[in-house]
Amino acid sequence: MPGRIEDYALIGDMQSAALVCRDGSIDWLCFPRFDSPACFAALLGDEENGHWQIAPTGPGRFATRRRYRGDTLILETEWDTPTGTVRLIDFMPHRGEAPDIVRIVEGLSGEVPMRFEMRLRFDYGHIVPWMQRLDGQVAGIAGPDSIWLRGPVPVRGENFAHVAEFTVRGGERVPFVLTWHASHLDPPKPVDPELSLTETEQLWLDWVKTCSYNGEYRDAVVRSLITLKALIYAPTGGIVAAPTTSLPEALGGTRNWDYRYCWLRDATMTLEALIRGGYTEEAEAWRRWLIRAVAGSPEDIQIMYGVGGERRLPEWEVDWLPGYEGSRPVRIGNAAVTQLQLDVPGEVMDSLYIGLKGGLAPAESAWSMQQALLTNLESRWDGPDEGLWEIRGASRHFVHSKVMCWVAFDRGVRMAEEFGRPGPTDHWRRIRDRIHRDVLAHGYDPVRNTFTQAYGSTDLDAALLLIPQVGFLPPDDPRVRGTVAAVHRELGEDGFVRRYPTVEEGVSSDGLTGGEGAFLACSFWMAASLRQVGREEEARDMFERLLKLRNDVGLLAEEYDPRARRLTGNFPQAFSHVPLIKTAYDLSDHDGPRRNTTVHGR
Repeated sequence: MPGRIEDYALIGDMQSAALVCRDGSIDWLCFPRFDSPACFAALLGDEENGHWQIAPTGPGRFATRRRYRGDTLILETEWDTPTGTVRLIDFMPHRGEAPDIVRIVEGLSGEVPMRFEMRLRFDYGHIVPWMQRLDGQVAGIAGPDSIWLRGPVPVRGENFAHVAEFTVRGGERVPFVLTWHASHLDPPKPVDPELSLTETEQLWLDWVKTCSYNGEYRDAVVRSLITLKALIYAPTGGIVAAPTTSLPEALGGTRNWDYRYCWLRDATMTLEALIRGGYTEEAEAWRRWLIRAVAGSPEDIQIMYGVGGERRLPEWEVDWLPGYEGSRPVRIGNAAVTQLQLDVPGEVMDSLYIGLKGGLAPAESAWSMQQALLTNLESRWDGPDEGLWEIRGASRHFVHSKVMCWVAFDRGVRMAEEFGRPGPTDHWRRIRDRIHRDVLAHGYDPVRNTFTQAYGSTDLDAALLLIPQVGFLPPDDPRVRGTVAAVHRELGEDGFVRRYPTVEEGVSSDGLTGGEGAFLACSFWMAASLRQVGREEEARDMFERLLKLRNDVGLLAEEYDPRARRLTGNFPQAFSHVPLIKTAYDLSDHDGPRRNTTVHGR
C-alpha cells in the first residue's frame, strides 16, 4: 500500500524522477524521461504494480528520520532499530550514458538485518519483464525497455520479484545501482556508486551557490529552487509541472490529471522564480525551448507541450491501475492540450520581459515570435476561453484571462520602450487600454466591491489576486482591496484559499464532479496580496502557516485538504513552490528581477 503523499521524497537527474517513501520503497519511477511509462507504479496501485524497497526487517514501517544531504537532492533515510542504526542513501547521478538510481545502505552502529525487494513492472505496472542473470547482474527486459541491477548482495527470484536478506554492520556500505537502457543497445558502462555520490553532491552544492536569497526563509527558498531545478528537462530546457500523474485533488475523487508536461504558464512562473534567484542559465535554456516549441503559426500555439516540444499529448485512462487510494481514473496524457487559454500569451510575454530585466540578451527570434503572438491575440482577446484552471465545461469570459491579455500588450509596449524593440507601440497601447476598460466595465461588481471570476458571474476566483501583482491596478485601489477581502472571506477555508467554488455533490461550474482542497499557489498569492494591501502581519502569519504544510523534507503538493489534514494533488508541484519563493522574497524585501507593477492607466 502506498504512503501518504507527504510521505514521499523526490530524487532526480533533471531528465526523470523517482518518489521514495519513508519506508524505503521507491513507488514511482519513469525511465528514461519524466513522461515515460513508469516501471515502478505502486504509488497508483500496490506493490504488484512495481516498487523497490530496501529497509530493516521486523516491525515498524517508517524510518526514524530522513533529510536531504545539505543543499542537494541526495536523500538520507535512517532507522534506529533494537540492534543498531542504518542509513539508506538514495540519489540519481547527473546523467551520463544512461539513467541510474544509486542506493547505498550504510551501517551507522550495531548490526541491522535488512530486506531487499524489487518488483519491476513496465508500462505503468502492467508488463512483467523477462528476468535473467548476465555478467553478475540481474537484467529485466520487455519490449523497448531494459533495466539492470548491480550490487554485492545475491538476489533470488520469488513470486515474480527479486528479494534478498543481508545484514549491515557499523562502518559497512552496501551499494546497489539500477540502470535503464534501450533494450536493443548494449548495456552502458556501469557507474561507480561512491564516485557518483561525491560528484552529485558537489554538482548540487555548486549550483546552489548562485542563489541570491539570504533572508530568514532561506532553507525553504533553496529547497524550492532545488525542486524546480529537478523538474527541468536538461536536454531541452523544458520545465514539467510535476513528475507524477493522477495524484488526486480530492482523495477518492476523479480530478486526477497528468502533470508531466511543460505548461507555458507554469514554466513562465517558474522562470520568474529562477531568474529572481539568480539562475539566468536556466532562463536562457527555457527561452530557446519556448522558441522551438511554439515555432510555426501563432494560431497553433498550445498551452502545453512535451518535454521535447511534442504537441500531441492524447489523454487515455489506465484501466488496470486502481488509482491512489482508489482515486480513479488514472490518466496518461492531458486533453487540456487542445484548450484555448487566453492568459498564456500574457504569461509568455511577461516572462520574456522579466528575462530581459534579469540580464538576458535580446533575441531577435524571440521578438519575432512575440510580435506574431500579439498579432494573433488582437483578434482573439475579446472571446471566451477555458481559463487558467482548464475547466471542462462551457467556455467563459474569464476576468483573469482578460487581465493577462492586457499584460501581453503592456509588456510588448514596455519591451519596445525600455529595450528598443521595434514594433507598433502606439497600436499595442490602444489595444491594452481597450482591454483595461473592458475588464473594469464587465468584470467588476460595484455592489460587492470585487472583481468576479467571469463576465456576468457572481463567483469569485483566487486568480483575481494577481491583478495588482501584474500591474493592472495598484494595491491601494479600493477595487483591489475589496477583491482581496472578498476572496479571503468567500474562498478561505481554515486559513487557506480555494481556487473557486466547487460542490461536493453534482457537477460544478467547471464541468467536473466532486470538490477539492485548498490550492496552495492561491494561498501563497493571498499571503502576497495581504502584504501588498498593507496587512503585513497577516501576510507573514499566513506564509509561515503555509510553510508548515511542507513535508519533512520541504516539499509541497498541489493542494491541501484542511479536513483530512493531508497534501493532495500531484507532487512535488512547481506551481506551489514558485509562489513560495516569490512571497519569501517579497516578505524579506529582497531585490531581484521581478514583475514591474507600475500601473499604466486605471
